[in-house]
Amino acid sequence: MKKVVQFGAGNIGRGFLGQLFYESGYEIVFVEIRNEIINLLNQKRSYTLRIIGDKPYEIVIKNIRCVNARDADTVAGEISTASLLATAVGANTLRFVAPLIARGFEKRIKNGNFSPLNIIICENLMNVRKIFKEMVHESIWISYQKYADEKLGFVEAVVSRMVPVIPVELSSTDPLLILAEAYKELPVDKLGFKGEIPKIEGMKPIDSFHAYEERKLFTHNAGHAIAAYLGYKKGYTYIYESVSDQEIRNVVLGAIMNESGQALIKKHSFNPVDYQSHVNDLIHRFSNKALGDTVVRVGKDPIRKLGADDRLIGGARLALEYGIKPVNFLKGIKAALTYDNSGDREAMELQLLLKTRGLDTVLQEICSLAPGEKLFDLLIKDCLDKEVP
Repeated sequence: MKKVVQFGAGNIGRGFLGQLFYESGYEIVFVEIRNEIINLLNQKRSYTLRIIGDKPYEIVIKNIRCVNARDADTVAGEISTASLLATAVGANTLRFVAPLIARGFEKRIKNGNFSPLNIIICENLMNVRKIFKEMVHESIWISYQKYADEKLGFVEAVVSRMVPVIPVELSSTDPLLILAEAYKELPVDKLGFKGEIPKIEGMKPIDSFHAYEERKLFTHNAGHAIAAYLGYKKGYTYIYESVSDQEIRNVVLGAIMNESGQALIKKHSFNPVDYQSHVNDLIHRFSNKALGDTVVRVGKDPIRKLGADDRLIGGARLALEYGIKPVNFLKGIKAALTYDNSGDREAMELQLLLKTRGLDTVLQEICSLAPGEKLFDLLIKDCLDKEVP
C-alpha cells in the first residue's frame, strides 16, 4: 500500500486530507504532538469524519497510524519509506517540521531510496513553498543537497474546506470525531511536483496556481472575514446568521464579486460566469447552519488579517489597482478596526493601539499604508464618524 506521512492530525489533517488520502488508497501515518490524539489513533486505527450540510453522511477513515513528532528517529524512518508527505500544522509550526523532513530525506537517500518525494503544503501563508523549501534545505547536510534539489518537491495547496470546532458534547464522547463540510477540492501547484504527479481524490493540479491563491485569499478569506466583523457589530454569534442578514450579505457580495472579484477576473482572466458560480457557492457554504462556525473564530487575530497583503487591505488594494473603488471592502476594514472581542488578544492589542496612538499609526504600522496613498486617505475619510478613534 502507498504511504503518506501527514504532519498534523488536527482539523485539516484529519478533517480534509485524511479523507482524500484514504479514498485514494493510501496508508496514512500521522505525525502529531498531542499524546491523547496519538494514543487514540493508534488504539483505534480509525476515526469518524461526519460530513454536515445538505446531504449529511459519515465516513470511517481507516488504514491509519500515528507517531510522536518528538521521536525524530521514528519520524525519519517513516519518511524514508513514504510515497508522499503533507503538512497541515499552521505556518508558525513549519520551522519544527523542517528538520524532521530533512532527517527523513537523508535517511531515505542513505537507504538507497532515490524515488522523488513530494510535500503537499497545506498552510495559510503566501509564498509558503519558497519559505518552507528554504527551511528544509537549511537543515539538510550539504552532501545531500544535490539529491534534495533533484528529488524533493514542494507543492503549495489551497485549502478551502471549512472544518468547524467540535462542540464539547461531541468531543467528550468521541475525541477523534471530526465535522466538515462536503466541499473537497484541493487545488495544488502543478509546477511544484518532482516526478510523476500522484493521483489523489479531489486534488486538482493547476498551472497558474498563484491565481487560485489570490482567489482564495481575496474571495473566500475576505468574504468570510467581512461577514465575521460585520456580524460581530450586529451582535450575531454565527457566520450563517451574518450572511442571512441582507445588509451584511450585500456588503460581502459587493466586496468579493464587484470589487476584488472583478479585479481578479481582469488580472487572471477568470471566466466571469464561473467566478459568479464560485461566489454563489461560497455564500451557500457560509450559510451552512450545521457547521456552527462562529464570528469570533473567523474574526480571530484582526491584526494579522489587516496586514498589508492579507485578505482585507490586500483585497482593497487589488480593487484600486484595477480602477475599482472598494466601497464594501472599506466597510469590512472599518468593522475589523472596531472589533473589540475581549477574548481575542490581538483585538485588545489593536484597540489599545487605536486609543493610545490613533488611526493614522494603525494604518501605517499594522496595514503598511502610507499617508497620501489612496486607500489610506479613503479609510481616514470613512472613519471620520468617530466609530474608529
